[in-house]
Amino acid sequence: MRCRVVYENIMHTSGKTVRQSVSLPRHVARRVQTLAKRTRSSANRVIVDLIETGIAVKDREREHFLELAERLARSTDKHEQALLKQELARLTFGD
Repeated sequence: MRCRVVYENIMHTSGKTVRQSVSLPRHVARRVQTLAKRTRSSANRVIVDLIETGIAVKDREREHFLELAERLARSTDKHEQALLKQELARLTFGD
């Protein structure tokens, strides 16, 4: 009897789920399928993991921004203030 485990212990049990329909560009869908095959999971699981990772990254970016803003508010050194302003501008408007 052959059996392949598709889901290991990586499945999150977060209670209720909401079904969403998402259209992906062809090259993104191809990469999702490749990741799913490589990790022996479903494309849906890969998409959920990528979204969760992206949300976590955005949360960390927000925390970093707020930390820099707090440091700027507390700083009395003009040089440090200038550096912090540059960093905040870069985070806000990009390079």
